[in-house]
Amino acid sequence: MTIDQAGLAVLSGGLIGLALGATGGGGSLLAIPLLVYLLGMKVQPATVLSLMVVAASALIGVYQRRKSGEVRVKPGLIFSVTGAAGAWAGALGLRFVRGETVLLLFSILMIVVAWRMWRSSGQTDSRFTGESCAERFPRSCWVKVSLIGMVVGLLTGFFGVGGGFVIVPALTLVLGFPMRMAVSTSLLIIALVAVGGLVGHLQTGQVDWPLIGLLLLGSAIGMTGGSWGAQQVSQATLAKGFAAIAILVAIVMIIHNGMKLVGGSV
Repeated sequence: MTIDQAGLAVLSGGLIGLALGATGGGGSLLAIPLLVYLLGMKVQPATVLSLMVVAASALIGVYQRRKSGEVRVKPGLIFSVTGAAGAWAGALGLRFVRGETVLLLFSILMIVVAWRMWRSSGQTDSRFTGESCAERFPRSCWVKVSLIGMVVGLLTGFFGVGGGFVIVPALTLVLGFPMRMAVSTSLLIIALVAVGGLVGHLQTGQVDWPLIGLLLLGSAIGMTGGSWGAQQVSQATLAKGFAAIAILVAIVMIIHNGMKLVGGSV
């Protein structure tokens, strides 16, 4: 690895961490484009590294919130069991799909998530009038958590994303979690589900550990800067800014990979 490559790895990790620290999520959406286009990686190894960076960042968030009482361990663990199984299946399924197809589908996912972030940027909390699974956990909650966990896991393993954009709405709107509790619990789920995806990916190839170290170094620096920025700028402004960038990146990826799939020049 050259000095230039090492610098790009730290820069990529920094941008991912910056997005995570500033918006509380969404950094995983930038990971795949950065690793594929900036570092020149193939889709599958890029997905592995993305999962590792996302999982490590989520664990840091869980550690920071360990004394707040906002992390609900029981639903988080149940969510993670089916999520890890889904992530393992998604990771194995990635081997049978062409790289350009994965990136094209990922671009569409980026636009959907970014648009949702833009639309919900001004909301401060969720309103839920049904049964809450945050305090009590009857059988109906087990079923809901297990099914949602499987869906999130498939997305995590296949695309290498944390799935927080699905987990937080599911915890608030379906399971009745308060927003702050949902965000904190989602970090635990993201970290554990990502492990399932990693197991599936690590069965198919080797991992560049020095590159991972550089990405995590950059991510730690970026998270510090992002957390500071989150205190200086409103959350709505940060979310809209990130959403706009994500949509622009996604449009470029759709054009690039669409041309490849139809056999045109790039």
